[in-house]
Amino acid sequence: MRKGAGRIIALSVIGILAFAVGMAQAQSKPIKIGQIIAMTGEAAESGKYHKQGAELAAEQINAAGGINGRKIQIVLEDDQTTNPGAVAAFQKLLEDPEIAMVITPSRSTQIQAMLPTINEAKIPCAIGGTNYGLTHSGSQWVFRFRPHDGMSAKVIAKYLVEELGQKKVAVVHASDAFGNGGRDMIVPALKALGAEVVYVQGYNNGEKDYTAVVQGLKKSGATGLATYMTFGTDLGVFARQLKQLGVDVKWVGSPSITAVDSRNLAGDALYNTFAVADFHADASPTAKAFATAYTAKYGKEPDFYASWCYDAVIVFAEAAKKSPDLKPESLRKAILSVQKFPGAESEYNFDQIGDGLDSYHVVQNDKGAIKMVKTLRVER
Repeated sequence: MRKGAGRIIALSVIGILAFAVGMAQAQSKPIKIGQIIAMTGEAAESGKYHKQGAELAAEQINAAGGINGRKIQIVLEDDQTTNPGAVAAFQKLLEDPEIAMVITPSRSTQIQAMLPTINEAKIPCAIGGTNYGLTHSGSQWVFRFRPHDGMSAKVIAKYLVEELGQKKVAVVHASDAFGNGGRDMIVPALKALGAEVVYVQGYNNGEKDYTAVVQGLKKSGATGLATYMTFGTDLGVFARQLKQLGVDVKWVGSPSITAVDSRNLAGDALYNTFAVADFHADASPTAKAFATAYTAKYGKEPDFYASWCYDAVIVFAEAAKKSPDLKPESLRKAILSVQKFPGAESEYNFDQIGDGLDSYHVVQNDKGAIKMVKTLRVER
């Protein structure tokens, strides 16, 4: 009997030790965040900013002790700057059961293509796409880290009409989920303020010649211009052709007009233009601290691609610390509970459909530098 009892005790001790070792190993494992970025294709330059923003946040969190003692690991996949590529990259990340959350691309058209898979996978996804419908589609798994186009349209219209005095306005937009969504919001916003929308023109991403679009704009008699353009390469060509053909308009664009790749391509063709921007270093102490750290590490200024990805990791860490576990439903509820949280973009107050922000900064291109003009908050 004593020998039997001894065996039972020994087995119990072994079981307890095995459990303890297993727990210790689990606690020492990193918490994985998947990130889908453009490593190849037309948006590869902006992909670097996405990567670096998330990377900087992970480094800062890990240096401060991680999430309840566990470090963050960013797992990258290439979307190849295409919709099928984004879906394939997401599916590749889903093969790893240790991925707790995914940071998607910024482009609304890619996220729209991913939505069915996101809803099926039921994993929290941070999005930077601003198409209004992305968080109003009924999905419980997308959390937006930028203000949506319903907000940007109101700010663009208000600034064009009330601040710049423009009554005849043209709208140029990409013919994708982002551009079409922006068009659908900006046209009624302009009309509501008494402006006449004299020209509305879409274009296909990747066009090399915008002469016909620019000539149509010139003939319309518009003195103001609102744009929703997806890629910096397109924006740069369009801006240069506006200047070459002598079109002089007051231009207020969506955030892509402020992106580093857009400004590098367009040069002085974007001087004196305005934009709505979800990120500016002078907008808050948190934004300034992020910009300072980013510039110190990478030797260049950040743009909104970097800032929202930085915030996505920071907010995820905050939610994970408060969550009882890292199960998708627990994380979903924890992210939605984040309120009055200072981010590089602005203060996060998530609503129940997954939108976190409600303001835009109006900025101006002053000889290549993006200068802060004012911040406008929008009712949700």
